[in-house]
Amino acid sequence: MSTIPKDAAAAERPSGAIESADTGRLDGASPARIFAVLAVIVAFTEVAPMQYTIVAAALQKIAPTFPSVGANINWAIIVFGLIGAAASPLIGKMSDVWGKKRMFLVCGVLFMIGCALDAVTSSWGLFLIGRGLQATAIATAVIAYGLIRDLLPRKYVPLGLGVTATGLGLSAVGGPLLGGYLVDNYSWRAIFWVLAGFTLLMLPLVWIVVPESKLRVSERIDVFGAVLLSAGAALTLIYLDKGQDWGWHEPLTLAWLFGGIALLVLFVVVELRVSRPIMDMKLLFHPRVALVLGGALFASFLIGVQSYALGYMTQTPDSDTVAAGVQQATLAQIQQQTGQPMPPAMVQVLLDPGYSYGNGFTLLQFAVRVALLQAVLAMICGALAGALARKIGARLPLVFALMLFVGAGVGYAVLPHTWVVFLWVSAAFGIGFGFYYASMPILMVEAVPQEQQGISLGMLGVMQSMGVAIGLAIVTAYLNASPITARVSVAGQPAQGSVIPQVFADHGYEMGFWFAAGASVIALLIALVMRHGRTPATGGTAH
Repeated sequence: MSTIPKDAAAAERPSGAIESADTGRLDGASPARIFAVLAVIVAFTEVAPMQYTIVAAALQKIAPTFPSVGANINWAIIVFGLIGAAASPLIGKMSDVWGKKRMFLVCGVLFMIGCALDAVTSSWGLFLIGRGLQATAIATAVIAYGLIRDLLPRKYVPLGLGVTATGLGLSAVGGPLLGGYLVDNYSWRAIFWVLAGFTLLMLPLVWIVVPESKLRVSERIDVFGAVLLSAGAALTLIYLDKGQDWGWHEPLTLAWLFGGIALLVLFVVVELRVSRPIMDMKLLFHPRVALVLGGALFASFLIGVQSYALGYMTQTPDSDTVAAGVQQATLAQIQQQTGQPMPPAMVQVLLDPGYSYGNGFTLLQFAVRVALLQAVLAMICGALAGALARKIGARLPLVFALMLFVGAGVGYAVLPHTWVVFLWVSAAFGIGFGFYYASMPILMVEAVPQEQQGISLGMLGVMQSMGVAIGLAIVTAYLNASPITARVSVAGQPAQGSVIPQVFADHGYEMGFWFAAGASVIALLIALVMRHGRTPATGGTAH
């Protein structure tokens, strides 16, 4: 197995950085104590995937509150991934310097503030600011990996990482059902109040049950690097999202792309020069690390696309219902103008183009009929993959996961867009999702020495968040390019057309799925050539 040379590893270690070789590992603790610590850590990290699961599925219900944004409602998720990508390595560094448990709690407080803001605002700009504050919760997974690596006995580390990656089931199983119940019986705002309340309950549990890691690293925090990364990524994603509307080759449109690329290049230059980079470029370009990060980036495209598309497509009314609604609105308008009712047969509505999806589900119906099975399978398979990694290594579970990703992406694109098809394809995806999210952090921990594991897991979080954001930006661009027009003819007169808001042609979704499937093929090829992860996982003791 290829290894990072010892002299290179030493060069990456800050001089005098580790203040104590004792990390506070619970080697002498009872199993009950160990699993209590693990359960609280994992339950606290559930807040990020729980809100992602609920909010992504609820976008179709949130969209009417912000009618002017159209398909850009996806930015409610893109901003979460974008800010989370920049914040994760920064907060990961802070946790190494100031304490992992302390930053764990800080992330929870910021998340609560963001939830409260989104629960009360009707401003799209303020809503996105709230989503940005909530994005700090993504970093809790990075901190959790570090806490597990520092606190759990070695033999429990692979299992702990696998369970942390896929959760205890609170977000996987409870998220869709909770979100559906809240939205159907109250409103989408109740989602954010409940998430804030859950976090408020978890904060004292973390304080009491989870010990602080004794591992400390003395170094400066690279805030400038985080700003360059987030700004460069944001400008690039705006180009991908709005290029269709603004014109891909228009000079002002290209300025967003070139500006984003320039900032990302500057980010790399700065990171190569600063003594304590937010992302270690030498580590980033090492073959083992680069392959894991590249696979995570491309695999996450499908995670972003399908988490949004399935909920939106099944909650959209079918084409007959939409056409009937346009007809009724037209009849009501005519009666208001003339004072006389008009027979419905006199108003003909044609949707151009038509669409084949749409069930008009409530959010709870979507959760029960489609999302729940995927969630349960992902939870079970995450724990299974963590256990398998201890016996056969994490690479084969990852290959299996990515094969399912490719199959699911193609299935979503070519099979009929019915909820029954979505149920079974998403079930296969759920199995792959569990194996994927358990395998990736194990592969990263096994790839690098202990002093580099914190920053490496931070970079993994960056790539996964960026992959979700890119996938959503691409599908948003396809949807914006695939509007549906209602052509209305009254009493045989020439038809007048108007775009139906929040409804999009099949082609837009299908192109998004094809794009994500292609990205999953690239991730699969990366996993196939990966050299490490072919031996049983050690919990980070390989170095």
